Amino acid sequence: MAIQIKNTNDIGEVGAKILVYGSAGSGKTSLIPSLPSPIVISAEGGLLSIQDAGIPYIEIASMDDLREVYMWLLESDEAKAFQSVALDSISEVAEVVLAEELNKKTKDGLPMDGRKAYGEMNTTIGGAIRSFRNLPGRNVYMTAKLEKSQDEMGKILYNPSMPGKSLTMQLPYFFDFVFALRVEKDAEGVSQRALMCDSDGLWLAKSRSHKLEMWEAPDLGAIIAKIGA
Repeated sequence: MAIQIKNTNDIGEVGAKILVYGSAGSGKTSLIPSLPSPIVISAEGGLLSIQDAGIPYIEIASMDDLREVYMWLLESDEAKAFQSVALDSISEVAEVVLAEELNKKTKDGLPMDGRKAYGEMNTTIGGAIRSFRNLPGRNVYMTAKLEKSQDEMGKILYNPSMPGKSLTMQLPYFFDFVFALRVEKDAEGVSQRALMCDSDGLWLAKSRSHKLEMWEAPDLGAIIAKIGA
């Protein structure tokens, strides 16, 4: 192996890798226009909230579609125009892959074993997340659904949701930044949105940058600029 010495000052050049989760209607998709020069990979068809933003998007309906888009992003000169890639949502992509696996038959024509289907989905989606996360020089933004769970003491916990417990537990480790998009009412009863960037013991969140506050305005471009990515 040829040794290549790098410098930590250059880490930001790889782009910010961000996961945002929240409840339906919280505005995860509406954060996309705040990204620098984005293109959207849509697995939900739920882009109505940004219909007037004039953002290019690609619809996918299968894992083969997603692989094709990845290779286009990696190799196409046309794709170089986009500084940011938004995958909306990774939870939906995982559900599509799981459905594909569950619909497969064994060599004997029997239904696929559920445990094997979940295992195949876990491997496939884990690989896809790593591939997109490692796109060189690009900001990568993925959205996920919200899951509520209860610990042994009865405390309600909030975290990103994926089909299957194993993938749900793994998901936060793929990203440098995991933000919870919170919608809360202020003293006047007006709903306010904010990105929670650090865990409070109930909501899962993390940031590998010391430059972010506990709460940040829902502006991904401003956050990326702040962390220097």
